[in-house]
Amino acid sequence: MEHALRTTVRGRRVEFPGTIDDIRASLPAEQRAEFDREIGAAPIMDVPLIAFRWSYPPEAREEDDEIVARIKAGEFAGVTYLDVDGDASAAP
Repeated sequence: MEHALRTTVRGRRVEFPGTIDDIRASLPAEQRAEFDREIGAAPIMDVPLIAFRWSYPPEAREEDDEIVARIKAGEFAGVTYLDVDGDASAAP
């Protein structure tokens, strides 16, 4: 994929589709019509978010869900945040 996006999941580099055509090609055949309907009917400003949601690797989504669950449970180890000046700081 020429325009692949990249992220790290559990310490491993993962590539995912970076174009509408590549997203569509990466989907199982039974999901393509649904993707086409959703992306085709989307307001132009929503297209990037919808495309990202369809292209995001399941293992990355699972890792994100685990992080959110940890934060909701009150565990902030390894979490950083931006203060009002935009500086990154470790969570208290």
